[in-house]
Amino acid sequence: MSVPINIPKLGVSMTEGTIIEWLVADGDEVQEGDALFLIETDKVENEVGATVAGVVRITGEEGETYAVGDSVGEIET
Repeated sequence: MSVPINIPKLGVSMTEGTIIEWLVADGDEVQEGDALFLIETDKVENEVGATVAGVVRITGEEGETYAVGDSVGEIET
């Protein structure tokens, strides 16, 4: 089973965010709560954490901007 890694809505007016840096590599094993990537919005920079434990599969690229809800990877549980 896999769980998507989506761009979260971090504020009321947020519509998109830019992945600044992945903090894990494709194929890394993570635990729930581990930081996956840094996201930058028009107001803040935040870490986005894993919602489940498993193996990370990255599809989103650093420096690219994605809409809220877009999938940028998945965690295989």
